[in-house]
Amino acid sequence: MEHRTIKGVGGEVHYWISRTKDIPKGTIVFSHGLTANHTMFEKQIEYFKNEYIVIAWDVPMHGLSVPYNDFSYENTARDLHQILEQEHIEKVCLVGMSMGGYPSQMFAHLYPKKVQCFIAVDTTPFGTAYYSKSDLWWLSKVKPMANWFTDKMLRKSMAKSISVTDYSYNKMIEILAPLSKKQIIEQMDIAYGKFAQENRDLHLTCPVLILLGDKDKTGKVKRYCIAWADTTGYPLHIIENASHFSNGDNAEQVNSEIEQFVKQTGVDSI
Repeated sequence: MEHRTIKGVGGEVHYWISRTKDIPKGTIVFSHGLTANHTMFEKQIEYFKNEYIVIAWDVPMHGLSVPYNDFSYENTARDLHQILEQEHIEKVCLVGMSMGGYPSQMFAHLYPKKVQCFIAVDTTPFGTAYYSKSDLWWLSKVKPMANWFTDKMLRKSMAKSISVTDYSYNKMIEILAPLSKKQIIEQMDIAYGKFAQENRDLHLTCPVLILLGDKDKTGKVKRYCIAWADTTGYPLHIIENASHFSNGDNAEQVNSEIEQFVKQTGVDSI
């Protein structure tokens, strides 16, 4: 993977790209979850990099993409568009895990002609009908609740809550290691807060597949995913023996689901 940067809306944004030497089958962009970075998709990158152009980025305000001013999911979508412009890529398949589903959905909304499909991995939808006032109110309480934890407890509880395998648990601990407790909480507070502010009804014109770990107990993710599928008719596939970090817990099934959906939706343009 080659490490590159762009000058984004709110600061320098870092991304990694792998271009196969053969004619690629298409381009897949991976967007990671909250407080994480691009390495959350290392098992997907390794699987797809030989046949597809693969882009994984540190979403603004995460990983190396700090500092970043005026964070919003609309700005992250515009930054992703700039990355694709820099790489001369016309169409992509988006894979967004948890928080990574929000810049993905916003991008698909703002640039529908550039998106061939969206795979939602343990994430939730934009849409006013899905969330009650109390749901959005609780998002505003993430910061004070997180402050009750000691630094060590916060990291362990976050890693444990999203994983059922040692790999996923240790990967999350590794990702959180460079961050201070203050940075972790600030990322959570801003990301959740911005979602509450920006949430609105978005119409996605691309094919969508929802993937959900069978043991995902993060917030109301399971309930939202089921409602999302019921409302839109999007297929919902359950990832076995997996929690919220399902692409780490059961990478084999997630990779297979992504591969089949990408082929099914005809991702064959660079």
